Amino acid sequence: MSSNHQHLKLPFLDRDHSILAFNERVMDWARRPDVPLLERLRYLSIVSSNLDEFFEVRMAPHMTAAQANEQRGPYTAQSFEQLADKVHDLVSQQYAIYNDELLPLLEKKGIKLIAHGERNPRQRRWVKEFFIKQVQPLLMPVGLDPSHPFPQVANKSLNFIVRLTGKDAFGRENEIAIVKVPRILPRFFRMPPVKGSKQTHFVSISSLIRSHLNDLFPGRQVTEFSQFRVTRHSDLAVDEEEVKNLRTALRKGLQQRHYGQALRLEVSAGCSVHLSNFLLEQFGLPDRALYRVPGPVNLVRLNQLIDQVDAPALRFGAYHAGWPAQLTPGQSYFERLRRGDVLIHQPYESFDAVLAFLREAVEDPDVLAIKQTIYRTGAKSEMMDLLREAVRRGKEVTAVVELKARFDEEANINYAERLESVGAQVVYGVVGLKTHAKMLLVTRREASGLRRYAHVATGNYNPATARLYTDISYLTADDALTADLEQIFLHLASQNRLPKLNKALIAPFHLHKAMLDRVDAAGAAAKAGKDARIVLKMNALTDEPLARALALASQQGVKIDLIVRGACILPAQVPGFTDNVRVRSVIGRLLEHSRVFYFRTGEDEELWLSSADWMNRNMLRRIELAWPVTDAALRQRIIDECLQACLHDTKDAWLLRPDGSYVPASANGGNGHGGGPGGKALQGRVKLLSAQSSLMALYGSRG
Repeated sequence: MSSNHQHLKLPFLDRDHSILAFNERVMDWARRPDVPLLERLRYLSIVSSNLDEFFEVRMAPHMTAAQANEQRGPYTAQSFEQLADKVHDLVSQQYAIYNDELLPLLEKKGIKLIAHGERNPRQRRWVKEFFIKQVQPLLMPVGLDPSHPFPQVANKSLNFIVRLTGKDAFGRENEIAIVKVPRILPRFFRMPPVKGSKQTHFVSISSLIRSHLNDLFPGRQVTEFSQFRVTRHSDLAVDEEEVKNLRTALRKGLQQRHYGQALRLEVSAGCSVHLSNFLLEQFGLPDRALYRVPGPVNLVRLNQLIDQVDAPALRFGAYHAGWPAQLTPGQSYFERLRRGDVLIHQPYESFDAVLAFLREAVEDPDVLAIKQTIYRTGAKSEMMDLLREAVRRGKEVTAVVELKARFDEEANINYAERLESVGAQVVYGVVGLKTHAKMLLVTRREASGLRRYAHVATGNYNPATARLYTDISYLTADDALTADLEQIFLHLASQNRLPKLNKALIAPFHLHKAMLDRVDAAGAAAKAGKDARIVLKMNALTDEPLARALALASQQGVKIDLIVRGACILPAQVPGFTDNVRVRSVIGRLLEHSRVFYFRTGEDEELWLSSADWMNRNMLRRIELAWPVTDAALRQRIIDECLQACLHDTKDAWLLRPDGSYVPASANGGNGHGGGPGGKALQGRVKLLSAQSSLMALYGSRG
């Protein structure tokens, strides 16, 4: 990093507050009347899931500093209080939307959650019978006494705390009991329909149990109760330098993950102070870690309710991805790629084409070897089945499995074992670095000798998320790029030094410096009076050296547009610092996930695709890939569809203000710096309000 960057003092935005601001933008979809009702409920569920992960991954150091009442780096009691204030506000907004907007609207549509007090005699009989037959046998109340201490409560599990009168079977006045609700029980049950009624009624597991708590304690009376849920620190920490077998160590760590440091306690809004204080003491939590909620303590599970409702009109219409425009169904991929590179814009174009590429490689007797990185592939993966089949057909298969992919560790351990069981070569990358690059390399015997074909991507090899995330898949037979990929796979397996690469950039070796150099070059060009432009699309910008470089380039006159979906620490349009920086976040029906980096200095322009966000961990603690798009037509297509489309979006985009707050682009009328990189905009092909809706219309019509 140059001395210019080091001496540039910039008021960066706080990363954790930026993450929470992102969730505010997601929650806006739950408010929007133009969004189908069940989808609004789903967005509320997504926010809850995101907040769960925020506590599991980000909150522990703040909590630890607060409890020790000392500063630990950037973490202090004040930082904990400020984040807690923000989360409390977010949660209040969530439940206000849930109770005051969505539940009444659902009831108007004939969909209702029936509370105990609202049930007619017939419904109460059904609930009681259901409880006795289907639920009560799975419940095991635990009365607390010296021989029955407070039980281990798993992360994010549903539980009840109960206060009792009277004495137990041994004449003791143990007044507190805990009831754990097994995860195997669904969180919502559909009640039998009422004859002649079109309404659909549901009962929640928490309502069902609370109605019959007394039945669990015969001879005693329940005087107080509350549902509760605790969120714990869940980021696995394994010292790879110390362990002899990473897979074994991770599997052991997975068993302990559910019982990490407690960070948040959710209880019912009506929970008594006596019970909430008792729980806070048991979990060792301060008052600000208590969240009283007027509804279910786990809105994530609303997805179960949504999935049971038969109301297509209340959901997004089904979207059928088109077959990639550059591919002809049934045509050989190898034949096609010898004529040039192929770009697949997911999910507008189908990920099935990537699976078809691998399937052809598996079935082709001339394919000798297949190498692939595995980060996230989902619980059931056709790709893994294809790799196993490739081994059975006698091909050399190398899988670089990232065991530490957060919350996918268990699935990846299982895949690694299954691949090894049939004879695949499985390696776990480089000690201390996550392998996050997405690469698939096929080596084929042809008349001219061995030739390589490759797939590289900005996203994961996961068919489920490939239908929900916007990503770029890139198929190529380019000799220089595929030779680079061969060297990268050799490095991951052998740990040998990487030779100088032809085209690709790899973190942690080259990528960070290469991006800094390109930002600096744009700044130098602007300072010399040349036209200079930077447009970057990514999920997060939290690396301080890169943020400083962008700020300096802005001061030198570079027009910079940042399309950052989530956390962004670089404030936009701060006078004297980032006057030429515009930051926008596109929050749509799909998750914006592609990483695209565009640089123009004078007449020269470069466009890179990458697996990496501009975060310190991605640049310095992961194996990440970036590659240039040199085909002029494909480069223009990426500019149109990934950059121009987002910069012209006036429906789903938000603009970052200097103080860290976001405002809807529709309220500001801003399109960045005059519409972005040169060339024709996507709006020239389809009417553009929402980038995603426009691309769905453009490609889905062929589905």
